[in-house]
Amino acid sequence: MTSVERDIAYGDHPRQMLDVHTANPSEFVSDGAPRNVTTDAERPAIIDIHGGGWYRGNKEKEDSIAAEFATRGYIVFSPNYRLAPEFPFPIPREDVLAAYQWALDSSYEFDRDRVVFFGGSAGGNLSVEAAMATGRPGASWSGIFDLEGFIAETDGKVAEGPLQPDDPSASNLAIDQGGPDDPFMIAFILTYVNHDRSQLKAATTRLRVTKDSGPVYLANSANEMVHVDDPISLLRAFADVQVDATLQIVPGTAHALGYTDHALPATLAWIANHI
Repeated sequence: MTSVERDIAYGDHPRQMLDVHTANPSEFVSDGAPRNVTTDAERPAIIDIHGGGWYRGNKEKEDSIAAEFATRGYIVFSPNYRLAPEFPFPIPREDVLAAYQWALDSSYEFDRDRVVFFGGSAGGNLSVEAAMATGRPGASWSGIFDLEGFIAETDGKVAEGPLQPDDPSASNLAIDQGGPDDPFMIAFILTYVNHDRSQLKAATTRLRVTKDSGPVYLANSANEMVHVDDPISLLRAFADVQVDATLQIVPGTAHALGYTDHALPATLAWIANHI
């Protein structure tokens, strides 16, 4: 069994809370586990960032994947962050970085030199943003990185759809598993910049990649909600600055946690090799 410490404040706002997931060594599994871990102080850490289009979602939705990481010997910090449109770009990114710094400054025992970011969907975007800001590794499932390009491509061709209300108990396992959903994509991307289109360029991850970024692992379904051209364009941006980047194309239409069984083994192997 894994254990979870809930609702630990890393800031003053009610959304600035995180959970900490660990497992008893007797529960560890070797498949995908990091190397050279014999004590708590040698454990690596994962900052596990929830998705939800930057406007919804919560850390509890990460419980299943966080348990997978914990049983491999990681300590997992899973933060909430403030949400758009009240707190638009770049505030969610700033909160993730604040949670990361809180973890480094905390009394929890783990190896501060072995930290990786992970997330799916909007959390995938934030994991790569954090990797770029810190130089740490970042793994993303179905992250959205070309915000400006997507809006330009669909502008005038597709009507913005309604934002789907949040069900706090729902996982993105049940969201957008049927393929592209451009109206919904337009809605949450514009919500992330509070409908200020002048902010789309600043919020577009692929335009800000530098040689100082940490390495990244990207996974995306071939025919899912996030167009596969998006992670391909980010991969090229990393190639241009000669920073390690890997892309896994998953067959089908599943989004983020929807292809966990397919992507988890390769993701665990990549993380173990980059910390």
